[in-house]
Amino acid sequence: MSEVNGPPASSGPQPVGGWTRFVTARPRIALLAALVITALAVFAGSGVADRMGSGGWQAPDAESSYATEALEREFPASQPNLLLLVDSGTASVDDPAVAAEAARLTERLAAEQDISGVTSYWQTKAPALRAEDGREALIAARIGGDETEAGETLERIAPAFAGQSGPVKVSVGGPVAVQHEMQTIIQEDLLRAELIALPVTLILLVMVFGSAIAAMLPLLVGIVAILGTNAVLRGLTEFTDVSVFAMNLTTALGLGLAIDYALFIVRRFREELDAGADTRTAVGTTLRTAGRTVLFSALTVAVSLSAMLVFPQYFLRSFAYAGIAVVLLAAAAALILLPAALMLLGPRVNALDLRRLLRRGKKKEAAAGETGRGWARFAELVMRRAPVFAIVTTVGLVLLGLPFLGVKFGTADDRQLPAGAESRVVQEHIRDGFPGSPSGGLEMLVEGEGTPAAYAALKDRIEKVPGVERVEGPVTADSAAYFSVLPEGEAVGEETQQLVRDLRAMPADSFDTSVTGTAAVLVDSKDAIGDRLPWAIGIIVVVTLLLVFLLTGSVLIPIQAVLLNALSLTAMFGAVVWVFQDGNLSGILAFTSTGDIETTLPVLMFCVAFGLSMDYGVFLLSRIKEEYDRTGDHERSVTFGLSRTGGLITAAAVILAVVMVAIGTSRVTNTKMLGLGIALAVLMDAMVVRSLLVPAVMKLTGHATWWAPKPLRAFHQKFGLSEGESAPAGSPGTKGGPGGPGEPAAEGEIPEAGTRDGEKVTAGA
Repeated sequence: MSEVNGPPASSGPQPVGGWTRFVTARPRIALLAALVITALAVFAGSGVADRMGSGGWQAPDAESSYATEALEREFPASQPNLLLLVDSGTASVDDPAVAAEAARLTERLAAEQDISGVTSYWQTKAPALRAEDGREALIAARIGGDETEAGETLERIAPAFAGQSGPVKVSVGGPVAVQHEMQTIIQEDLLRAELIALPVTLILLVMVFGSAIAAMLPLLVGIVAILGTNAVLRGLTEFTDVSVFAMNLTTALGLGLAIDYALFIVRRFREELDAGADTRTAVGTTLRTAGRTVLFSALTVAVSLSAMLVFPQYFLRSFAYAGIAVVLLAAAAALILLPAALMLLGPRVNALDLRRLLRRGKKKEAAAGETGRGWARFAELVMRRAPVFAIVTTVGLVLLGLPFLGVKFGTADDRQLPAGAESRVVQEHIRDGFPGSPSGGLEMLVEGEGTPAAYAALKDRIEKVPGVERVEGPVTADSAAYFSVLPEGEAVGEETQQLVRDLRAMPADSFDTSVTGTAAVLVDSKDAIGDRLPWAIGIIVVVTLLLVFLLTGSVLIPIQAVLLNALSLTAMFGAVVWVFQDGNLSGILAFTSTGDIETTLPVLMFCVAFGLSMDYGVFLLSRIKEEYDRTGDHERSVTFGLSRTGGLITAAAVILAVVMVAIGTSRVTNTKMLGLGIALAVLMDAMVVRSLLVPAVMKLTGHATWWAPKPLRAFHQKFGLSEGESAPAGSPGTKGGPGGPGEPAAEGEIPEAGTRDGEKVTAGA
């Protein structure tokens, strides 16, 4: 076999009805309605980023969350989220002039609305509030309200306190300042990413389609999906917390999936036109074939993203909200607005061919990626050496993933921010120059009636727990108290995490105790993810197996799809640890390695990358299944499927990778990790797994690939879905029967290019 340039799936004009009639009957009205809805979405989604939070890593039903809320309520000074770093320059913080100015600042801060628990070194003389060199000290306070309200309060008061104030210089820090600055930087970086991604994407689309008109269609679908999702997220912020990080996923998936879906639909529409169909028939066939695949693909991606809803952290749930919304809106725009536009454009979809200069004096060729001759030869090469390609590729991917075996989980902190960010500078001064961070230890909340003797006995017991360096307190209220516990180890190290567990297991007599602090939050987050991760993976695997079975009618292909998709993610996970945890390339990529990975990030990246991998898998499998139903020739079907989708999938992956890399230019480390990691996963899936592993594995499994027991074949016949027009499930090559128009080609024979069921049609792009 030298090439595959087989026919589209349709077998001639078919009646337009149902969904197709709805979409194509009034295309101008459909586009006008889309314009109005998009304009309303712009209005409804305005200001959505300002209403989002930058936290969400903490499990709300965890012990640490309960203790934190109780301490905020009963002891505001125990949970400071605002820190003013007072720098006295060359003088001592105990200098009378410095002390007087600090006292004035403390009084001003205490008088501000929504501020409580104000304390300072000059009031308490606490060693933890004074730098070891004696030139810096802290004023600590608590800003009340949720993340949005706290951010608004910070914006109001920060300009009045930051900067030079008499003999001292004041810098604003603390958790609320870190979160607010992170939110601001993410918004700025997202705008920059969009300004980078959109023109580059347009150029790549022109290279893929040739036509400037065709290249504009995917961008329009993506913009509609993004604007619609912003409106959805804006509505959700009225009822629940939504992370600002989800905005990055909205942009990436909105553009990426819209381009995927539009590429697939426009490509099929152009195939039908070139095969001689009129515009309405071409649109109808496209919706019945590629349209079904797009719908199926959207469901698989949405399922992968919906698995994050099982986790309690709103950081992960936010990505599910944004992801599901943008996937469904991208599919809806591709299946409703795009066909309406194609109805109006017709053959003019190929207008404004910007590549003519490159073809001057040469015979016109098909659009890039649409002839498939090179991909057909490549598929044949891979299948001739299937064992070699399967083994070498699998071993290579496993080796790339090995660094993930050394992963260490931690929590996000100020080092996510760029080095010059004010709130990060404040936290670095505290971390490096103060004897124990005011917000970095552990707090044990003690509830129940107690006497001084009982509290003293409990303190003595806490001090004897291994890993405790110092215990301060108790600070008491009506029926509660708390102890501050300074650990011997690092703030979130393994020793401190074990200390959290030991403190929680310690007998407390008649008291009810609960532990919070950075390490306690990490312990609870890891436990929450560990408890729910099997459910999330189970949802993804079970639903994926079911959907791929409905698409193919095979028992083996769904299993292959899950395993190969998981294998495609190994390079991403290995790179995350090697680069971001271990710090390799930190200078080039401009980030600070903390020696660990934020606990929720691998879960998020798995769900997103697995969904995108299934997106490409569905595109490939649908064309393989279509051809197998038509001919019954297994190897020819694999070659045909790769020839028809190889260039398409690669182009889509490159474009999505460009979008993700643009997001990966963010100055916030977690966003950088998300963008660059998923870009790598997408490229590995398209260029390695789909191009090498899938054809190699399908060659090795042979015709057994399509086997299913009789009950499942009957189930698929009744409920299954494929891109083909009418071939019965589980009955390859029966379209027309032997000797009829659908008779399979002889073994090793490829039907003549440009034929459809024996009819000669026009070849081309």
